[in-house]
Order: sequence, then structure tokens, then C-alpha cells
Amino acid sequence: MRLYCLFCGLLLVGYSKVNCQNLGGKSTYNFLKLASAPQISALGGTVIAIINEDVNLAQSNPALLNRQHDNKLAVNANFLYGGIQQLQANYSKWIERFKANGNLSVHFINYGSTPLTDASGNILGNFRANDYAVQLSFSKKYLEKWSFGNTIKFIRSNYGSNSSSALAMDLGLSFYDSTNLLKAGLVFKNIGFVLQKFPNGTTEALPFDFQMGFSKKLEKAPLQFIFTVTNLHQFDIRYADTLFENEMNGTVQQGKFTIDKLFRHFIFGAQVYPSKQLELTIAYNYLRRKELGLFTIGSGVTGFSFGAGALFNNYQIRYAKSFYQNNKAYNQFGITINFNRLIL
Repeated sequence: MRLYCLFCGLLLVGYSKVNCQNLGGKSTYNFLKLASAPQISALGGTVIAIINEDVNLAQSNPALLNRQHDNKLAVNANFLYGGIQQLQANYSKWIERFKANGNLSVHFINYGSTPLTDASGNILGNFRANDYAVQLSFSKKYLEKWSFGNTIKFIRSNYGSNSSSALAMDLGLSFYDSTNLLKAGLVFKNIGFVLQKFPNGTTEALPFDFQMGFSKKLEKAPLQFIFTVTNLHQFDIRYADTLFENEMNGTVQQGKFTIDKLFRHFIFGAQVYPSKQLELTIAYNYLRRKELGLFTIGSGVTGFSFGAGALFNNYQIRYAKSFYQNNKAYNQFGITINFNRLIL
């Protein structure tokens, strides 16, 4: 554990010297922004402040790891556009010696096979492309209501014969008031730097994000409201395509406060529990709707996401559907096995 803490400290020192973080604009390793599990997808892509038996929550905020996740294995699959496959698996264990929760995760994106051509367009063969991240997370409770956690990530991109790698870290904090059924949390995501850049490439920023979240469960109704704020480190997070904005919406006003700029940081979600074994989720991501909506034909349900979970003692099955455009959505499936209660 001391070695792990020393490594985290060295990573922070290295980050402060390199300072290659991005405060709005282009970045590398953007697959890290993808929701790796169904409940996270159903809640708009990230969730910082809910506490339940879903071991996948540590992927959004390591401070959400708790003893309910002990000896659980989760496997998730997401089939994106163009045949791209997103796979993720993680396992959690309570570490009695350190009174802490540990989690090991592998996140893999497979882009399939692509023709390899020369400058004249002659096909020379095929090459494969993929991204992956291996993550090690820990969390520990502090006093009665607080938990803190961190995640170390080794990130790798392989595109044919070219490759790149990086180290990153998430730092998270969680607060839980069981009397009022109120939860809050914050997380600094992807603090790190590039170890190996692509040949003849530039060193780009990692997709840093400072996020905060709140949730409130009603005492006399099976309903929970979730509120998440992203990109707290920069107010104006609109994509800077001035030509497109001018053609579609008129002149872009830079440097002014607008409600549109404010709400691009917000994700609103809710969960209802018709029974102990059933969980239903809905969320609305305003930024996703504004960036991917089609102005000319209407945006429909762009920015909305839905989910359902079947929750049993020895396993959980979850499903999510996220709408990225009016008629385009992807489906994500996941299963979690509780080895403490598994009956063979």
C-alpha cells in the first residue's frame, strides 16, 4: 500500500511538470469518456454520487467502492456504430488488512480491421486498431459519512504498427448521509501524461474532467433523483466550429454568459424501484443533445438515455439504451456475479 501511495505521488509530480491536461478542445484517449457499464450509460454517461451494489460505479468515481462490492465480478458489452465493440470487466475485493476496497478493471475498444493502402490507394493488406485501459482502484472510508478513492490507469492505443501509451489517475470523494438519504461526490478524472506518443505525432492532452454530483432518495417513495455536473474546470465547453455555428444559428457570441453554456455542464437523471428486484432509469444529457442534435429535422430523443436492471441476490443483469441522434442509439448489456452468494 505504501508503494501504491508513492506511485500516486510520483504521478501527481509528473503531471505538474508535464501539465499536458486539456481545458477544452482536442484531446487524446477519448475512449476514456465512454460509459463502461449499463447503469452509468443509463444515467447520461457518468455518475458521481449514487451508492448501491453495482460494482461498476467505481469506473466513474473510485470513492463509490464499498463493502457491498466485495467478491463481485462484472462483465459489460457495448456494440457501437460501424461494428466497433466496447468490452469491460472488473472485479472488486474487500482487503481486510488495509480496511479498504480494491478493484481491478480492463476496458477494451476494438475497432476491427481496416484496409491498409499506400499513397496511391493500392491495398497492401489490413491492419487492426484498438484502445485499452487497465485500471487499479482503491477506496477507504473516513469517519462515518465520508469515503475517498483513487484509480491508477495504464492506457494504450494500437493502430496498426503505431502505438501510444499514457498513465493517468482519478481522485474521488464521496459523502453519504444515510439519515436524509442524501449522497454527494466529486472526482478529478484523467490526471496524467503521455508516456509514448505516436511516431511523428504531437503530445496531446488527456481528457481531464472535474465532476461533481448529488443524489437524493425519497423516504416514502421508491424514487431517486440524480444530478451531475461535468467540466467544472471550464465554463464555455462548446465545440469551437465557428463556421458551422454561424451557418446554422447566426453569429456566435464569445465570452458571454448564457443559459445554454451553463446547462451544457448538467446531466439530470432519475431512478425508480417498482420492486426490490427491478430498477428503472432515465436521464437527460443536455451537452449531448446540443452537440449531436440535427437542427434541420429536429432532435427527437437525442440526449436521452434509459436503463433497466434485474437485481437478484447472486447476480444482477442491466441494460441501457442511449440516444446519440434522433434515430441512432446504442445498446449496452452487463451482468454482475456475486461470488459470496453464488450457489453452484
